[in-house]
Amino acid sequence: MSENIKVSIIIPVHNVEKYIDDTINSVLNQSYKNWEMILVDDCSSDNSVKVIEKYLNDERIKLIKQDENVRAALTRNRGIEEAAGDYIAFLDSDDIWIPEKLEKQLKFIKEHDCAFSFTAYEFGNEAAQPTGKIVHVPSKLTYKKALSRTVIFTSTVIFDLTKIDKEMIKMVNVPSEDTATWWKILRNGYDAYGLEEVLTIYRRPPKTLSSNKKVAIKRIWNLYRNVEKLNIFSSLYNFVFWAFRATFRRL
Repeated sequence: MSENIKVSIIIPVHNVEKYIDDTINSVLNQSYKNWEMILVDDCSSDNSVKVIEKYLNDERIKLIKQDENVRAALTRNRGIEEAAGDYIAFLDSDDIWIPEKLEKQLKFIKEHDCAFSFTAYEFGNEAAQPTGKIVHVPSKLTYKKALSRTVIFTSTVIFDLTKIDKEMIKMVNVPSEDTATWWKILRNGYDAYGLEEVLTIYRRPPKTLSSNKKVAIKRIWNLYRNVEKLNIFSSLYNFVFWAFRATFRRL
């Protein structure tokens, strides 16, 4: 497709010196070249900033340093505020994009004329080597369907800013901020369109926060009851299906 569309890629950074080289290079290796990369450092205490500074000779790459640690949601929101592109894509600082990720997803967005898109992805080990465990995605996801499945992975998402306002896609500052944000957007009348092709590798080091099942359970229940304000019956209904799908997705 024509490269007249600029994509702003938002990458929150916090103590990822082991991984950030791979993440940045997966963007540099994209077949689609019209992008800006906005890395927002959330007060890293390791050498993450020094690693990033090696790449700042590329005018497409920008580094923003936060004055205080505000965690992932507000860090991404700072990147959104600074974005100058027509589209916004999220990429976590330890994940990897397949080289054709932007090109294929932008083509998909144009074909479906959608504001909100996401793709399938594959789990990787600590070295981001694919494990063969793929998370497949539905062709379309509504708010009602999304409540019982957390299938939208942050590093696969792209928004078309000609169809959705920046304020709408700003992250909700709660635990599991990404899921809360997708639900907010879907609740406001947008549908999410899924591209059933693996274009992202989700690096999953051992003992990550997201792998802590007790934490995940508490977070999803909090979203149902205190963020979405679902009654106890709706919360239980969605929770049962969420737990079933989450268990098989991560095996």
